[in-house]
Amino acid sequence: MEEGAYWIAWAQISGIGPVLLRRLQQHFGTLATAWNATKVELGEVEGFGFQTLEKVIQQRSRLHPEQLFTKHQQENSHFWTPADTGYPRLLLETPSPPPILYYRGEVELQENLGQKPMVGIVGTRQPSEYGIRWTRQISTALAKNGFTVVSGMAEGIDTESHSAAMKAGGRTIAVLGTGVDVIYPHKNRDLYKQILTAGLVVSEYPTKTPPDRTHFPRRNRIIAGLSRAILVMEAPLKSGALITATYANEFGRDVYALPGRVDDHPSQGCLKLLSQGASLIVKELDELLTMLGAIPQIDGVEASTAPEQLMPTLSPELQTVMDAFTSDALPFDFIVQQTSMAAGSVSGALLQLELMGFVSQLPGMRYQKS
Repeated sequence: MEEGAYWIAWAQISGIGPVLLRRLQQHFGTLATAWNATKVELGEVEGFGFQTLEKVIQQRSRLHPEQLFTKHQQENSHFWTPADTGYPRLLLETPSPPPILYYRGEVELQENLGQKPMVGIVGTRQPSEYGIRWTRQISTALAKNGFTVVSGMAEGIDTESHSAAMKAGGRTIAVLGTGVDVIYPHKNRDLYKQILTAGLVVSEYPTKTPPDRTHFPRRNRIIAGLSRAILVMEAPLKSGALITATYANEFGRDVYALPGRVDDHPSQGCLKLLSQGASLIVKELDELLTMLGAIPQIDGVEASTAPEQLMPTLSPELQTVMDAFTSDALPFDFIVQQTSMAAGSVSGALLQLELMGFVSQLPGMRYQKS
């Protein structure tokens, strides 16, 4: 509880967002330690300029972390902070995990641990019949093959993906730009109730938070962070779905796009993504499922019964990177986190190990033992 209380306390200070919170944690080890740091010590953290430091010093003295934690529990009965074991592991690996993640519905531990594959499906609020048809087909196929479908409960593609997944007997997660108790759009009230019985509703905003236009682009990073891959079904050039795809690229997730005709307005964003290297959503769903199914789980994969390859004596740096491989495959950011090495050093070590035949790279900046 102690460390979780400090995540909540720091989140109350204006100007301290998820990125600065992550830097504080990395610099001091814990946010509890950071809370008691001097102004000079805080000034050593990247991003803490004069104005930010002044806000921290002024506001910190008026806040009491344990009291805040108790009050937060009373007003928001279900939430995780990064200090909690239940916090979704994939989201925690991103550069800007929400300091508080509120939820309602049925929690599934395998999802939080990254042991059950989750795929994000996003797109326009005004899809064509073509986009609706393919969204339903793909969401149904994913649900029947054990994937959890993640989306934003907006009108259009989001609504279709949630509904189709549940109709197929699968699970779905809705990431909201409001509090978890606020239904938006209101016409999705029945869908919201269904999701609570067949999945989860999550948000970084506390209960009773109304919709705000600035919230929805920010929540897209959570959709990307929770998902192993993002499927963009239909999206015009200014669609929020492209923001989700951008976050997915930054987080090392795979991005897929549904092709459309060059003169179709709802397909322009998808065509742009494909021109930038996104993978094509193919007609043969078995092939698509195979590609998505090839995305490895973080933990829980049975160890190979084959004898281990004899390893030569490696340099300390290379050995540190090899020791990080405790499962079949790991994202690059996770390896950096596990080794506590600079990203450039990890990248160079992985390249050497790949040339030596001990490591192979997978799509989406993931690596596995060869």
